[in-house]
Amino acid sequence: QVHLVESGGGLVQPGDSLRLSCVISGFTVSANLMSWFRQVPGKEREFVAYINWRGTTTYADAVQGRFTISRDTFKSTVYLQMNSLRPEDTAVYYCGAGGSRYSANYWGQGTQVTVSS
Repeated sequence: QVHLVESGGGLVQPGDSLRLSCVISGFTVSANLMSWFRQVPGKEREFVAYINWRGTTTYADAVQGRFTISRDTFKSTVYLQMNSLRPEDTAVYYCGAGGSRYSANYWGQGTQVTVSS
């Protein structure tokens, strides 16, 4: 059974940084695509970043240059380092396993990120 648990969200001020973590069980991180999506109330879940089995990363235009996705295959953990946070980054962030940049096959429960002064 695949299980994903996100952590690291919180309330920060504009310009601050946060690092989200996603611990995965029942799924081989090194052999699959792992992703981060985010969602605000009333809107569809949107792609943020992914890292594939080769370690290649791809980002949404809105976060390019500010966010970095990485993985630790020994810990079966995926990270999202978020720098220079903006109010428009406020959302629930979801870790995804498998799938593509359009959706994931498995999801975590989400972690809230709020950027506000």
